[in-house]
Amino acid sequence: MSWKKKALLIIDLQVGLESAEKKLFQLERVLNEVNDRIAVYRKENRPIIFIQHEDEELMPGSHAWHLFPELHAEEKDYYISKTHANSFFHTNLTSLLETLGVTQLEICGAQTEYCVDTTIRMAHGLGYNCFMKKGLTTTLNNSRLTASEIIQHHEAIWNLRFLTFFSE
Repeated sequence: MSWKKKALLIIDLQVGLESAEKKLFQLERVLNEVNDRIAVYRKENRPIIFIQHEDEELMPGSHAWHLFPELHAEEKDYYISKTHANSFFHTNLTSLLETLGVTQLEICGAQTEYCVDTTIRMAHGLGYNCFMKKGLTTTLNNSRLTASEIIQHHEAIWNLRFLTFFSE
């Protein structure tokens, strides 16, 4: 896999996605490993793009809207606000990627079955070469499946259809 025109896309790792009652699956591990990926991109001087969802529960500027403070986000990184599960819908993500010359996206973030899945499928449909380090999404349990089951299910669907998994 060529690493020349790639960017790291970090989706919705925001404080308001979890509460005392509803914890994101393996969040500490995911944040640590996302930070490892951020360090790789910083070392290679490649773009890092943070996507932040906005809605009535994630109001811009509110505590809930902010990225998890453990993330190694910097002012020089790129930030995209969105109001839909699709990170490309009514945002400037496509134009930013074009300006940066990006054709490959490494994707990680939350929630696996919503914004991550939708963005992966859209990116694939737009012709981006997508890849991911296995296990770098998180979500919540729901009434039918555990977060672990949701993640495993989506990773099985994505694998070699919508993206390629890699290991270091």
